[in-house]
Amino acid sequence: MKILMIEDDLAIGRALLAVFQDEGHAVVWVRMAEGAVARIHAEAPAGQFDAVLLDLGLPDGDGATLLRELRAQGLGLPVLIMTARDSLEDRLNGFNGGADDYLIKPFEIPELLVRLRAIVRRSSGNVDGVEALWRSGELVLDESRMLVTRAGAAVSLSRTEFALLLTLMKESGRVLTRAELEQGVLPHSEGQTLDVHISNLRKKIGDRVIRTVRGVGYMVQRGHE
Repeated sequence: MKILMIEDDLAIGRALLAVFQDEGHAVVWVRMAEGAVARIHAEAPAGQFDAVLLDLGLPDGDGATLLRELRAQGLGLPVLIMTARDSLEDRLNGFNGGADDYLIKPFEIPELLVRLRAIVRRSSGNVDGVEALWRSGELVLDESRMLVTRAGAAVSLSRTEFALLLTLMKESGRVLTRAELEQGVLPHSEGQTLDVHISNLRKKIGDRVIRTVRGVGYMVQRGHE
């Protein structure tokens, strides 16, 4: 892949540059919004980038404004926002502004690589048959965009809540034991128990989605209404 990375933080930029080069990707790294626009126009049409990594907090402007400007100019490249802005409003603004994915800092490098490959595949029309949407009644979880909606309204979840709900919805119809959920989802949950997370989830998505199987664990029923 040929990647345009728009990131002003030297430590993050250098780390990502090394990773991408080790993976065999070509990377152009710019630290200013103005430089990004100039580089995109300089590369097109020959040497076109495959994807753009975009930080929102840039020294000479806001990344979200830059993205809207590029989309208005007809730029169709897949764009992955990487930022510390983690509110639901920020994520929705990012997607509404034309982002293909939204990754919150700090993140793990393997997750960034997976998400980057995914948006490039989707852009090229090759999604390998992977289903990114998981449904249970009026609840819809968009795995690729880390968004959850209930009856069309966005639901704000923490990272751990999202991971827990995703795990349950992927295995809908099967009871997941407490041990499975705790080991797979909660190693970094800052000491909060599985029961606390389940309780918080139910407050946000409704009481009937997640079923408790006493003495065993939890499940999301197939075809829940």
